[in-house]
Amino acid sequence: MAATRKQTRSRAAPDVMFKVEGLTKVYRTGELDIHALSGVDLTLYEGELAVLLGPSGSGKSTLLNILGGLDTATAGHAWFRGDEITALSERELTQFRRNHVGFVFQFYNLIPSLSARENVALVTEISTNPMAPDEALELVGLDHRLDHFPAQLSGGEQQRVAIARAIAKRPEVLLCDEPTGALDSKTGVRVLETLTSVNEELGTTTAIITHNAAIKDIAHRVFYFSDGRITKTDVNKRRVTPDKVHW
Repeated sequence: MAATRKQTRSRAAPDVMFKVEGLTKVYRTGELDIHALSGVDLTLYEGELAVLLGPSGSGKSTLLNILGGLDTATAGHAWFRGDEITALSERELTQFRRNHVGFVFQFYNLIPSLSARENVALVTEISTNPMAPDEALELVGLDHRLDHFPAQLSGGEQQRVAIARAIAKRPEVLLCDEPTGALDSKTGVRVLETLTSVNEELGTTTAIITHNAAIKDIAHRVFYFSDGRITKTDVNKRRVTPDKVHW
């Protein structure tokens, strides 16, 4: 499977993974309407690594939550491989998340009483074609920490367990919301190395939300967010490796 995805990435015209047109999200607070997204258009391609950059409240997380089936749009459309996810029912969204999407958040959400292996197994036990937990943890460089509990792991190691948990079900998409937000620079670089490795080795389409401009240089493309809109899109002609990122 990894080889197939790598071949797909190298095509001159890669397949479209997500397509978004006019996506709008309005939250109502009392009599006040808050426009979290205001007509966003976006395309993400199979196998690419994208960075969504912007300040807090600019709409990045709202967009990823809709793409991942965690939230619904007020207006507009979003498609996954040509199927409209904005038309799915709650039950269908649950199935979509389970079968296609892995999530990594700022906080690791590990169960303290379970080992690293057992935390990953929570996902593999309900997946249709999962990796073995040991394999997923080896991919993120934690094959020597399989039986350690979260309290015995550093923040960066806990985040890598969370990444292993997310990729263990072999998702086509990995959506990461501020995955280095709670980490220092050195530890954050290690997590970015893990994410770029997953993107390259498995061909997993990866979107990383951040407000840290230093991270943008690892991406194939960078989407700049402000006030619920994408204000600019850049293509990185020369990407840098995570070890060159400093903040």
